[in-house]
Amino acid sequence: MIKLANEWDELLQDEWEKPYYQNLRLFLKQEYKTHNICPDMHDIFNALKYTSYSDVKAVILGQDPYHGEGQAHGLCFSVKKGIQVPPSLHNIFKELQNDCGINPPAHGELTDWAKQGVLLLNTVLTVRQGQANSHKNQGWEILTDRIIEILNNRDNIVFILWGSHAKAKTCLLTNRNNLILTGTHPSPLSANKGGFFGNRYFSKTNAFLRERNIDGINWQIN
Repeated sequence: MIKLANEWDELLQDEWEKPYYQNLRLFLKQEYKTHNICPDMHDIFNALKYTSYSDVKAVILGQDPYHGEGQAHGLCFSVKKGIQVPPSLHNIFKELQNDCGINPPAHGELTDWAKQGVLLLNTVLTVRQGQANSHKNQGWEILTDRIIEILNNRDNIVFILWGSHAKAKTCLLTNRNNLILTGTHPSPLSANKGGFFGNRYFSKTNAFLRERNIDGINWQIN
């Protein structure tokens, strides 16, 4: 049984017993035995552990975890302190600086955001080291779609969708009392072609929240 130690336990309790998750669990058990899997199994659900349901103010949606050694720790786009900032995150920090005047931090760990209500959710929560998308279509997408649907039932959440994979989840976001911000993916291949920089995702998120008497996010990372 998964223990998240917050509201997600009750909201997702039925999912753990469903056939798709039981099959996923068997798959992961074998994968962790026979391959190097990212992230560490104790970090898989960190996005949900750090940001409980009623605390969610914004959702940043990723695809699957970083697949380099030591990079992934359960929060999309985030790497632990001491790990080199990946190119996608470098571009996120560049946009943050242009948008809010916040200088890029010395590391790429985004737990400060998660603790303030930014759910940093990948749609697939595990991956083989060095093999991007190697755990897609194994069941994770069913679970994370369910999480998105649950959040869609709440009001006053900002959904930040970068890239075609994230934008494909727009069909799940039917609540007009929420805000959807989209752009191209922050990876250099996409971001440098236009459509990512200049969209002011961070200031727009805070403007939306404050208009509804909700504290904005302090995007400064310490």
